Amino acid sequence: MTRVSVELVPRDEAAIKEELELLKENFSGIDVINIPELLRYDIRSWEGAKIAQNYYENTMPHIRAIDIDLDKPLPMTEFLLENKINEVLVITGDPPQDMSRKIYPTVSTDVIRKFRDELPHIKVYAGIDQYRSSMRQEEYNIRRKIQAGAAGFFTQPFFDLRYMEMYAEMLDGREVYWGVSPVMSERSVNYWETKNNVIFPKNFVPTLEWNIDFAQKTFDFVRKNNTNIYFMPIKTNLLPYLTGAFSK
Repeated sequence: MTRVSVELVPRDEAAIKEELELLKENFSGIDVINIPELLRYDIRSWEGAKIAQNYYENTMPHIRAIDIDLDKPLPMTEFLLENKINEVLVITGDPPQDMSRKIYPTVSTDVIRKFRDELPHIKVYAGIDQYRSSMRQEEYNIRRKIQAGAAGFFTQPFFDLRYMEMYAEMLDGREVYWGVSPVMSERSVNYWETKNNVIFPKNFVPTLEWNIDFAQKTFDFVRKNNTNIYFMPIKTNLLPYLTGAFSK
């Protein structure tokens, strides 16, 4: 069964509740709500996951490896246990711009292993960044994360089905959520190209229509391959985009 995950940014409690209500009222096929850990907002990812539990059974906070001191117990342990949050997504995390917040030289495999040792009942997912380096290097990173205890993966957004098919061969037999994110302005195109090293396909145009069409094709892809889809509607009006994406 294909599972559908949607990422919601925890700007504040009222905003995330409004988006959760919109999703619940308009879309019946969403299985998991993902909550990123963003330093510019006061709500921690696991606190956002607790809010989302009032609307969805399965919620998944993001855990930034660079926030974790390996010499101390996981700081969110008690909260996760009390609120029965049983899945997390471990990512590396970007350093804060002003460096006023303490960070550590911790990598994601360290934290995946730490969850395995301290909270073995929690299912840990890891990230895949298919733009960070070569496929060979990313395949090695994936194998290391599996050895550390990762049970599945969430990819960065794809914009080209041909590239997805190459990674699908590499990840055959693994639980994967394939990332999709609408890019609907030249500014967003520049962001993805310069910050994340994305190469958009020749037919790409930053319009709602193109992004809906690609989301529908990705849905076909994940159903055919019996895997999952992960929507990251960053700075996008949720209703028209997801209505189009779910229309098939």
